[in-house]
Amino acid sequence: APGLVVVADEQSAGRGRLGRTWVAPQGASLLVSVLLDGGTPPDERHLALVAAALAAVDAVDVHCGFRPQLKWPNDLVVGDRKLAGLLAEATGSGAVVVGMGLNVDWDSFPPELEQTATSCNREGRPARREELLVTWLHELDRRLAALGADGPAAIHADHIAASATLGRRVRVERARSAFENTVLEGEAVALTELGHLVVQTGDGVTHTVSAGDVVHLRPAV
Repeated sequence: APGLVVVADEQSAGRGRLGRTWVAPQGASLLVSVLLDGGTPPDERHLALVAAALAAVDAVDVHCGFRPQLKWPNDLVVGDRKLAGLLAEATGSGAVVVGMGLNVDWDSFPPELEQTATSCNREGRPARREELLVTWLHELDRRLAALGADGPAAIHADHIAASATLGRRVRVERARSAFENTVLEGEAVALTELGHLVVQTGDGVTHTVSAGDVVHLRPAV
């Protein structure tokens, strides 16, 4: 039923965007999925992911004393290091499953992640996963209620304020192969109310991206 929350203590074959795997040893991460009803319009269902990401920012702020940012479309970052990944998928009935892996207490990372990942205990105060979970669920509920009452505008300003992507040079690999050019490179200049990323390329043309994989680039010299 909608509202079901499933939490894992460890993860050996978690699935992220683009088929990537997510692995977490016992006790190191908050690994949680929530089943939400499909009452929102289809073109707004992905905003549940934005609401979940903002709720995670709030929970980390409350319990760990620092405020991560959001790398579009679905990561929490500190600088350019990944703190959490989120994924939302619709079921056949239109319901939405939102999943999150939040690095909470890691003594060390595998060599391939050491330069790109971080955790709550490395960036701020240590926190218990149970405390983070409860606060995250409360904040997610509050933001979903606001979305239901006021629509996308309810979280738009907070989404912009939390963004680590706006103002950055980015490379975007769009998810749909039907595009003639699936890769864009330019400046991330805006987020729409529906959470889509607007990228301005070097020729001055703006492109609105609804789905894709983003790499933050260093500023051009």
